[in-house]
Parts: sequence; structure tokens; C-alpha cells
Amino acid sequence: MLETLGSLTASPWIYAVVALSILLDVFLPVLPSGVLVITAAATAAATAGTTAPVPNTMALLVIAASSSVLGDMAAYRLARHGGARLDRVIARSRRLTRAHERLGTALARGGGALVVLARFAPAGRSVVSLGAGKTRRTVREFLPWSVLAGITWASYSVALGYFGTQWLGATWLGPAVSLIALFAAGSLAAYLIRRPPPTPTPAT
Repeated sequence: MLETLGSLTASPWIYAVVALSILLDVFLPVLPSGVLVITAAATAAATAGTTAPVPNTMALLVIAASSSVLGDMAAYRLARHGGARLDRVIARSRRLTRAHERLGTALARGGGALVVLARFAPAGRSVVSLGAGKTRRTVREFLPWSVLAGITWASYSVALGYFGTQWLGATWLGPAVSLIALFAAGSLAAYLIRRPPPTPTPAT
């Protein structure tokens, strides 16, 4: 399996696999899109200075960010026009229901940083994208934050894989540390999202 992954990351097909994985993991959060991006970036670092044409870190960054935004918007559109059946599915999910309550206020107040933060949390992207569509936030409210989230997440993941391999070498240690850093960021984001908002101080 590792040999297959290694040969894939050195092939132009890696771009298509990364794009498809990121597009779909908004609906199937178990897909290892972050792992794929880090592995491809690690391969780019390991082959830097050689004649290997792929993967290219800039191309990887653009594809990862673009696929993230496209996937967000697909989920947003689905939730916005999903009808009663999707309403029932969302109503059964405590996470989605809570997202509705928080997103309505956060996006209306310009607090769309929640969209960026959720991009790093496990399944957070799904919850936020579906929640934004279900609460009928406008594209103008949601899209800029989705773009920022996609660029931030893609830059972080590519940087982890690339610089982790450059600094720690092309052995297992570089990718391992990079993956730990990715999961640590996800855990921190999940904690911050779950934390209740501060209670406003009553006026005296």
C-alpha cells in the first residue's frame, strides 16, 4: 500500500486524486484528504532539485484550495435547496442543529472566522457548509470565508508536508511529525468551536 501511495504521489494523477478527495470529503469526512496533501507535498520536498516534474507545490496548493471551495459550495447549495428530506436529516444531528444556531449569528455579525476554524476540525467543514446553506446565508456572506478557509487549510497542509520533509529529512519522521501537527490543529479547532461563546456583561 505504501509503495502504491509513493508511486501515486510521483505521478500526475496525484492532482486528480487530491482534488477528488477534497471535493468529496465535505460529504464523507473520513476521506484522508489532508494526509494526501501532506504526502504529496513531502514528495515534492524529497524530489526538489531533481528532474521529477511532479508534484509541484504551487500546483498542489492551487488545486487543494480550489477543490476545498468547490466542495464547500456544493454542500452549501445542497443544503440550501435540499428540501424537507435534508431538513429531517439535519434535525436529527445535534452538531448540525448547533451549527445552525451559531452560524446564523456569527455570519450575520461578520464572524465568519468560524468557517475558517471549522475547516481544520474533523467534520467541521461539513457541519459549517451544510449549516450555512440550511440557515440560508447568502453567497456573499459565505463564499469569501470559504475561500479564506480553503487557502489557509491548503497552505498549512502543503507547508507541513514540504518543510517538515526538508527540515527532518525524507524518512518517516518528517511526514509523521507533519501529520501530528495537522491532527493537533484539528483538535484545537474542534475545541474552540465547541467552546460556548462568552456571556455578554450586562450594562451597568
